[in-house]
Amino acid sequence: MNNELFTLMGITVTGWKMVGYVGVFMFTGRWFVQMIASRRAGKPVVPRLFWMLSIAGSLMCLSYFMFGKNDSVGVLGYLFPSCVSIYNLILDFRHKSGQTGSLQSASSN
Repeated sequence: MNNELFTLMGITVTGWKMVGYVGVFMFTGRWFVQMIASRRAGKPVVPRLFWMLSIAGSLMCLSYFMFGKNDSVGVLGYLFPSCVSIYNLILDFRHKSGQTGSLQSASSN
């Protein structure tokens, strides 16, 4: 994956760089998802897709820094956000399923 795919404006692009580029765009794109969701809700909200993009983007960037670049600074920069995002996504799933269950039991009484 470290073989040159193409060169664009003096920048050599490899397979690992493509993984890194897509990861950065996903990690950055989560803020646009959050902004759109907040605008629609009329208040600050963090949709589930935000956490999914955070996980996917940070794992892709983490892979790039581990295998393509071998850069410990980049690994640390994306390792912790991926762990926090996974934790928050788990909390979101638990909260939403718990909320649905309590609504169903309240309506059956």
